[in-house]
Amino acid sequence: MIGVMPERVVAACDGASKGNPGPAGWAWVVADGDETPTRWEAGPLGTATNNVAELTALERLLTAIAPDVPLEIRMDSQYAMKAVTTWLPGWKRKGWKTAAGKPVANQELVARIDELLTGRTVEFRYVPAHQVDGDRLNDFADRAASQAAIVQQPAGSDLGSPEPPASPDTPTSSGASRRPASKAPRQGSSPRQGTSSRTIKAKFNGRCVCGRSYAAGEPIAKNAQGWGHPECRTAEPGEA
Repeated sequence: MIGVMPERVVAACDGASKGNPGPAGWAWVVADGDETPTRWEAGPLGTATNNVAELTALERLLTAIAPDVPLEIRMDSQYAMKAVTTWLPGWKRKGWKTAAGKPVANQELVARIDELLTGRTVEFRYVPAHQVDGDRLNDFADRAASQAAIVQQPAGSDLGSPEPPASPDTPTSSGASRRPASKAPRQGSSPRQGTSSRTIKAKFNGRCVCGRSYAAGEPIAKNAQGWGHPECRTAEPGEA
């Protein structure tokens, strides 16, 4: 409305890559005053990295929302947030080079986001991914991006798409994940109680119970505290 400051919009965006690089997708969602998802969009990226998917999700969100609308954007990607809020000024001063003198990765996407952010009122908020009773909007965007990566088809409220399915990586309120129960341990294996001998490739970046992070695509295994490095299956939280 002319002469009236638009109300602040709360939104979330996320990207997913099944292999990093691998089949990838992006998604964004905006909410009403009760933080109920009201409008969303998701799309495929073919083969891409997780970082490209995260940045694309942010770029598509900023493109979809009018520039005069104040935004709160929730994200679980520290890379994408820091790229456009912390590292960007230094990259531009150095002629799009990193502190090590190397070309900035995904420069075209970062530059486009910088252009879209110019003159806008945007507050970025980091929210951890895959948490019990975690951020509702981030969870929605995560599920939509993951589905787009898997099926490689666009979806969204404007297309009349159903709500994206639950993510197998997010635990339920009872503490169990939505993944189907793992198969019995192979002969010769002897995992401790509360752990699993199964090793999978991480779908997303995360942090092991030992305190070190792991990247999407790296092998991880389940223990009593969550997913982490296979060698840390029996480690207690905080052990190096």
